[in-house]
Amino acid sequence: MTEGHGRDRADGGQPATVAVLDVGKTNVKLNAVTAAGTILETLSVPNPVLRQGPWRHHDLNALSGWVFDTLAGLCRRHPLSTFVSSGHGSGGVLVGPDPDDGDGTALPMIDYEQALPEDIRTRYLPLSGSFLDRGSAMMHGATHHARQMFWMQQAAPEAFSRARWFLGVPQYWAWRLSGVAVSEATVLGAQSHLWNVAEKRWSPIVGAQGWENLLPPFARAWEAIGTIRPVLAERYGLPADMRVLAGIHDSSANFYRYQAAGFHDATVVSTGTWIVALSGKTPLSRLDEHRGMSCNSDVHGRPVGGALTMGGREFSHIIGRDDAPLDTDAALISRMIAQGTMALPSFGDDDGLFPGSAGKGRIIGPRPVDATERKALAVLYTALLTVECLDALDSRGRVILDGSFLRDPLYAALVAALRPQGDTVANLDAYGVAAGTALLASHGIRPARAAIALEKPPVFHHPPGELAAYAERWKAAARRSSTTHFHSLHERSIT
Repeated sequence: MTEGHGRDRADGGQPATVAVLDVGKTNVKLNAVTAAGTILETLSVPNPVLRQGPWRHHDLNALSGWVFDTLAGLCRRHPLSTFVSSGHGSGGVLVGPDPDDGDGTALPMIDYEQALPEDIRTRYLPLSGSFLDRGSAMMHGATHHARQMFWMQQAAPEAFSRARWFLGVPQYWAWRLSGVAVSEATVLGAQSHLWNVAEKRWSPIVGAQGWENLLPPFARAWEAIGTIRPVLAERYGLPADMRVLAGIHDSSANFYRYQAAGFHDATVVSTGTWIVALSGKTPLSRLDEHRGMSCNSDVHGRPVGGALTMGGREFSHIIGRDDAPLDTDAALISRMIAQGTMALPSFGDDDGLFPGSAGKGRIIGPRPVDATERKALAVLYTALLTVECLDALDSRGRVILDGSFLRDPLYAALVAALRPQGDTVANLDAYGVAAGTALLASHGIRPARAAIALEKPPVFHHPPGELAAYAERWKAAARRSSTTHFHSLHERSIT
């Protein structure tokens, strides 16, 4: 599927265009984007997962063919001069020495939602270091790079010993295209458990497991690490002089977009599979590993406070498989509030902001009777989760909402209504990650701040006192439930 957008032109009259590969957990997009961040064309494909082998893994061989062929097609339609990739923070790839040896991998890329063997989980725990060493709490499945490496090392020691590098997803694609391997701060600062962002050093597990030589030297996200390898340029007709940048973590790319626009003090909330709130103003002392909080990195390597939860998955659990209207009816949300219908966390297998809540999600009060009421409850619930992220970060000033949740106007309206003393604005551009990633190509040479259109959300018409009381009851019920489960799990782990 191809989507067209307006063109921004550089001073010479020609569009300055960047190829941006955005690797999500579910879908992969390849975009042609101006250096100013305007999307010209987007193509997408599902991110394929195979179930055979030692673990469920992404089919990088099939994806490689799509990436190279699609990039060649984009190059025929746009004067692309630069390639850069973004990707989710839980994707890591163990590679051999040769990017042309099949898909380049030494072992298959683990699907991070794959459940861990119990012995791997228990043996990993004491090796993982402090909260700041990890940068996040212990999350579900094989989420963390260090945990993936440990599993690979234990399960296939011979193949692991022959590996050359362990790369984050954006750096894997940079390596495939340029042949140059690098590490990058935003990717390693996204719950990798490999890099202590605050102290700018490797976590203890790296030395303890002998992984130093598997982690390449650092490059800044915006740095050109090389050009397209001649063999690829010849095989696919790619420009031989196309620069390849180091690449960036997807939520950090979106955060960078607002930094480039001058919004250094704002908290940015990205929405999709995850709700990710990032703030450069949250002190490290406030970060709580038991409440879905993290210590991320911006493009400069500086600590950024994060609060995250799998809001998109929670949303899907509530609405189920039935179709629902695109936009929610405000009257239905008001009915949910008035009758005390609440969705309590967490329906998925991640605790998020409520320790011990994974798999314990439930609905209390009168249950939704149809798809439209389930949709209304889901929008209300994700707005409450978003405000919980903001409260965790102590974000009282400007908050910028963006991402797929904004497709329903009432999501932003509810977040604004739930924080009446704050300044809540929304960016309705659905291509924030791609735009922010493309801006890396002009880092340091951009003549002015990046342009971003922000809008005030619509007003949610409901008695403010009743909404605030509902939110307090929801928060108390969610915390009471999660605390009970957390203490129960903690007691079982001790005994």
